[in-house]
Amino acid sequence: MNDWEYKPAADVGLAGPERWKSLRREAGLQSTLAHAAWCGLTRAYLGMWHHFRVTGAENLPAKPPFIVVANHTSHLDAIALAAAFPRSLRGHAFPIAAGDTFFETKATAAFAAVFLNALPMWRKSCGAHAMDTLRERLVTEGLIYLLFPEGTRSRTGEMGKFRAGIGMLVAGTPTPVVPARLDGCFAAMPPGSRLPKRHPITLRFGAPQSFADVPNDRAGWQRIADSLRAAVAG
Repeated sequence: MNDWEYKPAADVGLAGPERWKSLRREAGLQSTLAHAAWCGLTRAYLGMWHHFRVTGAENLPAKPPFIVVANHTSHLDAIALAAAFPRSLRGHAFPIAAGDTFFETKATAAFAAVFLNALPMWRKSCGAHAMDTLRERLVTEGLIYLLFPEGTRSRTGEMGKFRAGIGMLVAGTPTPVVPARLDGCFAAMPPGSRLPKRHPITLRFGAPQSFADVPNDRAGWQRIADSLRAAVAG
């Protein structure tokens, strides 16, 4: 039997805005309860207002770590993805959100961290150290990342190119990546809209992919990104 070992939280010593913006942030009791309440409300809202329908949920691995990647057209995307998870997995799921959109002010940072359980990715200054931190936490802590590899919302509804960052997270590892396709979010709330319209939203989870045999280099990263984009598009 292994000896019991005490390990302090990775975000110990951080408070307020500094903690909300940290890639090391862990969910405390207060944020866990707030996130659970938010998930319940959003599931009810999506069901009543958008007739939200999910297919392929059996493709989600039974336990973490794993990543879900999806197309990105609306602020509704992350809400819909998170709402589709079974209760047993919700507490492990962290949407990766644009830091310059959701973490610029105290109010938006608190909302993104506490209710969405999001981790920030700063698009203009995302270095290798940030990817290394995310990659390490994914495996060692058994997390689930919800990721939009296009990097920004589509302004036309058409899916753009997937960036190579997703490859940096999984190249050479057995971590499963589940492709997901969201339809209806753009019509319901395209970029620039303040309030969503009543429009059906559907979410389809595809079969998970593994990239353990792909080299952890630039060519490998792009190969992974292209493969996942084709899976989401298909």
